[in-house]
Amino acid sequence: MQLIYSALLLHDAKQQISEANVTKVLQAAGGNSDPALVKALVVSLEGVNIEEAISKAAMPVAVASAPAAGAGEAKKEEKKEEDQQAKAEQAAEGLGALFG
Repeated sequence: MQLIYSALLLHDAKQQISEANVTKVLQAAGGNSDPALVKALVVSLEGVNIEEAISKAAMPVAVASAPAAGAGEAKKEEKKEEDQQAKAEQAAEGLGALFG
């Protein structure tokens, strides 16, 4: 992730995404600058329109977050139901001890 962040920082600063610049950013941040990984990043980003990639990536994330919120609510409801069932079972066990 540090490699991607360094490329995004360089892009935002309107600097060229080169091996030397990525390495400088990584070293300034105290990260590991493996030359092979840096080179792979720079080569993979050649010819990529980063602004376009960011705009395309931003849309699915916003859309995907809405169903995730609904799923969280469903889990809360399931948890409440499980808690109620557990309490009912405990109460039944307690009654069984009284009459058993």
